Amino acid sequence: MNQRQTANTPRPTPFLQIDRLRKKFGDFVALDNVSLDVFEGEFVCFLGPSGCGKTTFLRAIAGLDIQTAGTVHQAGKDISALPPSERDFGIVFQSYALFPNLTVAKNIAFGLENQKLSKPDISKRVTELLELVNLPDQGAKYPAQLSGGEQQRVALTRALATSPGLLLLDEPLSALDAKVRTHLRHEMKALQRRLGVTTIMVTHDQEEALTLADRIVVMNHGVIEQVGTPTEIYRQPGTLFVADFIGAMNQVAGRVASSDCVAVGEITLATRPHNLYLDEPVVVTIRPEDIVPHGAGARSPGVPDSGDHAENTLAAVVEDMEFLGSFWRVSLKNNALGNAALTADMSINAVRRMTIAIGEPFTVELPAERLVVFPRNDDNV
Repeated sequence: MNQRQTANTPRPTPFLQIDRLRKKFGDFVALDNVSLDVFEGEFVCFLGPSGCGKTTFLRAIAGLDIQTAGTVHQAGKDISALPPSERDFGIVFQSYALFPNLTVAKNIAFGLENQKLSKPDISKRVTELLELVNLPDQGAKYPAQLSGGEQQRVALTRALATSPGLLLLDEPLSALDAKVRTHLRHEMKALQRRLGVTTIMVTHDQEEALTLADRIVVMNHGVIEQVGTPTEIYRQPGTLFVADFIGAMNQVAGRVASSDCVAVGEITLATRPHNLYLDEPVVVTIRPEDIVPHGAGARSPGVPDSGDHAENTLAAVVEDMEFLGSFWRVSLKNNALGNAALTADMSINAVRRMTIAIGEPFTVELPAERLVVFPRNDDNV
């Protein structure tokens, strides 16, 4: 489902329809009945750990690795068995894949020449594209004379030269240093919006996906764990894998006490409503930035605070503090939580104002709406 559509808005026809795609390499199942709709003009990121199947998924869409089963339709046309040369896409790889013996202009013109355009039309198109990516004076240079960021711009421009209906990006920024990568991803998103080209990007970088994507497809072991907007994926993870993989996450073992409460150690915490069974083993999760500081205090750290504060307010001891530039990461311990430790992210001003220090008691709130409960099994806590 396109998460941006409302119940009263007619659902558009998907530009790309992937239905029950399966890919095997011998006995290994790289993709296991994966289905996905991508809509025109969307920027979709395939996100997941190494070996999860995201690159295989992209290559199947491109026709570089034909699927074992399932279908791919683009703009209503079944392209499942078509070779890459007959599919309407441009592709950019991590390694740039530029022709080292051709100038920048010749690299960009390569696809246009294959389309038998006239020399004046090719020259005009190359000039337009170089200006579009802020490289107007680089056409006569060779790839080796450019920086990594400039080479990736050229690779992106070459992929866009033939005005493809679909742009495929296979970890295009991972070979660049952090500062260049951050700058280039903003440029890439602005360019994609400007051109309106439907784009799919493979990445293992969470920040990259959260920054660039209209929707994120989180993959694990050849299946899709969750599809949603960056906000939905981060704030409403559908599985414990998604909750753990995207951003930092506290995980505490407990048991279901009711449909909106979980027993953790000696404490019962109010949580988001869930449909799990009474006394079922669970994992309670909360992001470090969602833990609310209430201030230093001398109450016993082993007992929940029963004063005038909100529910789920605990007194704990500060075990460690890590300075991370724009905030402090604070490790907290409360004996009533059993062996569980909590990590809270607090602003510099909050730490200064509340005089938070290692070894001192400190009171925090765990907001019920931020406590998400997942079933527990042998693979997690």
